[in-house]
Amino acid sequence: MNKCYHLIGIGGIGMSGIAQLLLRRGFKVSGSDLKENKITMDLARAGAEIFIGHRRANIAAAQVIIYSSAIKEDNPEIIEAKRQGMPLLKRAQGLAQLMQGKVVITVAGSHGKTTTTSLVSCLLLEAGLLPTVAVGGIIKNIDNNACLGEGKFFVAEADESDGSFLHYSPKYSIITNIDREHLDYYKEFKNAVQAFRKFIKRTDKDGCLFYCLDDPNLRKIISGSKKKAVSFGLGARARIHPGNIVLEGLTCEFDCYENNKFLERFALSLGGRHNICNCLSVIALGRELGIELGVIKKALNDYQGSRRRLEVKLGGPQISVIDDYAHHPTEIKATLLAAKNVAHKRMIGVFQPHRYSRTKLLLNEFCASFDSLDCLIITDIYPAGEQPEQGVDARLIFEKIKKRKTAPREVYFVPKQELVDYVSGLKKDGDLILTLGAGDITKVCDELVEKIKGQAKA
Repeated sequence: MNKCYHLIGIGGIGMSGIAQLLLRRGFKVSGSDLKENKITMDLARAGAEIFIGHRRANIAAAQVIIYSSAIKEDNPEIIEAKRQGMPLLKRAQGLAQLMQGKVVITVAGSHGKTTTTSLVSCLLLEAGLLPTVAVGGIIKNIDNNACLGEGKFFVAEADESDGSFLHYSPKYSIITNIDREHLDYYKEFKNAVQAFRKFIKRTDKDGCLFYCLDDPNLRKIISGSKKKAVSFGLGARARIHPGNIVLEGLTCEFDCYENNKFLERFALSLGGRHNICNCLSVIALGRELGIELGVIKKALNDYQGSRRRLEVKLGGPQISVIDDYAHHPTEIKATLLAAKNVAHKRMIGVFQPHRYSRTKLLLNEFCASFDSLDCLIITDIYPAGEQPEQGVDARLIFEKIKKRKTAPREVYFVPKQELVDYVSGLKKDGDLILTLGAGDITKVCDELVEKIKGQAKA
């Protein structure tokens, strides 16, 4: 147990889960990141040696290197590891090693992975199956994104962004959907579809695949597969589907049917039809695993959500503030549709675009994503390690949206450093404010909430 793993980009949510699991298994762990954050501080307290900044000397004690997909080949620690002939593993390869000897359950798809993986984790925990868990977000029920369990199951979120999810060999796998995402890596959508086709082939022949029948791309590639497959979806043709849906605020209720036979009525503290679909996949998995309906119902009913997924940061009669990770047009539309059920007089969206490449590739789709808002504020692009691209900036979205006939009544561009003051000055009683994006917009949300609370006390 003396082996030392060094994680480059250890402060990321996915990498931190691996670090936690390694520490809990008794390995020595070090890691580096550009900036200190809550994750790096928590890992340091847990026993990891943390370096701020990337330098060759950081890997002096390491024997195995695991690196984030955000890390480039010119990183000095990567260069030094190659010079020494040290084992270099992508994040997914490191996670795949931790899966060895376990019954693996993965959740893949362009959208909904974190929520669905969190739901699966809570189901297996409720069922007393003691799973090991690695999720790309903080599950509020356990206040963590990872746990080391003594049971046979390993539940993991399978990230397709760089194709590395093809390192996994799950026995059970949920695929939520396939969309035009991560085209900076795949170049063409057909390449992304082909990657999912390969992923399906990696599912164990004695296992089971769960797929959303509502998704035409999934229907097409599943039809050519010989794997055991169970469909779920909002449409009545799916094996597992809902009926009598009631959406109220950020909660929902629905009857669940299996092969058109009523199973049970479920109540969830989750908003939006897209989250009902996520829950259906978990019900389908639970049925396949032989988990009692009462246990499935309780697990879903007790689920407290994941951070940055329709997370209520401020709820009150005057102003409500919700923070969400949505950074793709499909996700933004789903989030805004769910938020519509929250009582409000005016709905304000504050959007931080994520990556220059995504902004450029999906520009027209982004411009059509915000029509349900009363007011939209766009701020600077969060680069996520990308270099600026000439002619691509947040004002490009701003200008195109302003020209749309169905655009929100008010559309503004505001630099990030001015957002808190601007939004706090713009707000009125009855407003619902949503911060949207995968970057550091969540910090702006926290600062805004504190300012609104301070104004209320004044």
